[in-house]
Amino acid sequence: MDPRRKARVAGLLYLIGAAAGGAAEIFIRDRLVVSGNAAATAANILAHESLFRFGGAADLISVVCDTAVALLFYELFAPVNKSLSLLMAFFRIIFVAVMAAITVNHFAAVLYIGRAQTVSAFSSQQLLEQALLSLRLQSVGYNIALVFFGFTCVLLGYLIVRSTFLPRILGILMAISGIGYLINSFVHLLAPAYGGYAFKYILVPCGIGELLLIPWLLAVGVNSSRWLEQAQASV
Repeated sequence: MDPRRKARVAGLLYLIGAAAGGAAEIFIRDRLVVSGNAAATAANILAHESLFRFGGAADLISVVCDTAVALLFYELFAPVNKSLSLLMAFFRIIFVAVMAAITVNHFAAVLYIGRAQTVSAFSSQQLLEQALLSLRLQSVGYNIALVFFGFTCVLLGYLIVRSTFLPRILGILMAISGIGYLINSFVHLLAPAYGGYAFKYILVPCGIGELLLIPWLLAVGVNSSRWLEQAQASV
């Protein structure tokens, strides 16, 4: 495939994956899950069960897209540095694997809530608390996954800076985004009381790197002639 077309396909899959994953986290879980209140969370999920299940499906769409993006980015940036490009893809695949695993917790919450209405071996409150715990584990796993994604963004930023076929400013911004992901995740994991501040004041501003890279890949792609020159020089 022509490198410009390959970059545009990667940009499209990146956009779909980011939109699906972001919608599941921000517009579904964040709105339905009430921290520390199992009964309210269960009531929200039961009232919007189809929407909640769609959130889990959106997570799966996201990991499928990210798997393909990992391969496409490896092929695009191998001419810059094959080893670092492989490491970048490896970190992204770990991110995908963790995200796929924690999606089980998302669907487990629905099962616990459903069983709370029919099972007598455990009290309804115990099962509702278990559902809330499953969602809490999903949140912890999400922040663990973003650690690997942060390293992916840092490596991608470095490769873009070293490339001759993409603007260096995109690489700098992607590296900053990666550092933002790392800081945000470690704050959530080590000092969760400050997680909201990390998201608002660190991660959101740093996200400009992805917001610029995706439309650039879609609209422009890469400079094919320079990509070929760098690929030939790396042989």
